[in-house]
Amino acid sequence: MSLRRYLRLAACWAALLAGVTQLPMTAQSGANPGAQDAPAAAPAAQAAAPANPQEAYTLPPDKLAKAIALSRIRNILNIAGSIWGIVFLWLLLATRAWAGVERWAQRISGRRWIQGVVFFAAYFLIMEVAGLPLDWLSNHFERAYGISVQGWGSWLGDEGKALGLTLLIGVPILLLFNWIVRRWPRRYWLGIWVVTLPILVFLIFVSPFLEPIFYKFEPLQKNHADLVVELEKVVARTGTNIPPQRMYLMKASVKSNGLNAYVSGIGATKRIVVWDTTAGRVPDDEVMFIFGHESGHYVLHHIPKIIAGYAVALFFVYWACAVLAAWMVRRFGAKWGTTELASRTGFVVLLFAISIAGFLLQPADSAFSRHFEHQADVYGQEAIHGIVADPQKTTVAAFNALGNAWLEDPDPNPFIEFWLYNHPSTQHRADFALHYDPWADGGHGKFFKN
Repeated sequence: MSLRRYLRLAACWAALLAGVTQLPMTAQSGANPGAQDAPAAAPAAQAAAPANPQEAYTLPPDKLAKAIALSRIRNILNIAGSIWGIVFLWLLLATRAWAGVERWAQRISGRRWIQGVVFFAAYFLIMEVAGLPLDWLSNHFERAYGISVQGWGSWLGDEGKALGLTLLIGVPILLLFNWIVRRWPRRYWLGIWVVTLPILVFLIFVSPFLEPIFYKFEPLQKNHADLVVELEKVVARTGTNIPPQRMYLMKASVKSNGLNAYVSGIGATKRIVVWDTTAGRVPDDEVMFIFGHESGHYVLHHIPKIIAGYAVALFFVYWACAVLAAWMVRRFGAKWGTTELASRTGFVVLLFAISIAGFLLQPADSAFSRHFEHQADVYGQEAIHGIVADPQKTTVAAFNALGNAWLEDPDPNPFIEFWLYNHPSTQHRADFALHYDPWADGGHGKFFKN
């Protein structure tokens, strides 16, 4: 779930599957800003915006220093977390710890499926404990810089809920995949690929039912009826058939000072969610742009396209990881306490290979996401043309509000942006919006003819 930090790279398939369930508005490069202990500062965020919103994204000096420092911390924790997940898996393989967990599970029950439940539950618990210190550091700095408004008790509760969901969903998935490895030892990667696709669609479909575990939701119309009227103008222009019943307000302010909106679900469960910090903190015309951006994900079929992209990519990733895992078992299996991939420990070797692939392919995944987010930015700006007085000014102001709220670095390192950013940087987004005027001299936009 992209609102949270809870996906472990070392949880491999669970992370790959859950990573596309939402298309958020905010651009975050490192630790997730979604869960956060400081009073909300709605007026301050607007006051900190540039005096001239037609300028590209800027920050006042005091906020700029904080943004640079916090961005470095986020980047370090993000990269360290990915590397640590891989190193930790390797350490437990090299010390035969996973082989020990497998023997322990075998002693608990003679039934193979119960052994699997015990082993994979232990796997997720161990990985959760291993990642907890970095998660704690991430939340500590988000609190220290005023992004977080979430108490530690609530934070720990969310960690526990996320772990419970991981066990509930991840254990059966890994049991299934491990069974496929045993059943078809030569072409198991193809079988795993085939079942991954419906699992992926299912997880996206049910994601709106899981989100209330972490946040409270209510119909946007309940307390923001005037805003819904304005948003319906965007609906009419885009032809998106998004009734008020599919517009929700998320009570994010109890945990975060940030601004955000996102689209989640698919088919009958697809919906648009606006954070209460966004609806109550920025002018309606800026919310209309954000809504237009999210509508773009609907109209441009980004979720189906992302599923298709992942389907193609995972075909080759699974094949390559099967080859790598087979080589590692031949080369190191005796030292690691396993001689075949079909064993539980051997299956962890496969997870290890997937984790390495996930880390190396992160730039490609980020670029894939940035492409769709840029399209949605363009669509959103075109969607409010003719509805708001100045779509360029409104869009740039919205990006300034988002950047100020999250303390986004106006000048991120190009390599970091290439490797980590799943959205274009706020500076690039604001710069593009400032200069995007296809209607000049009687022209028209990319997605709209007027």
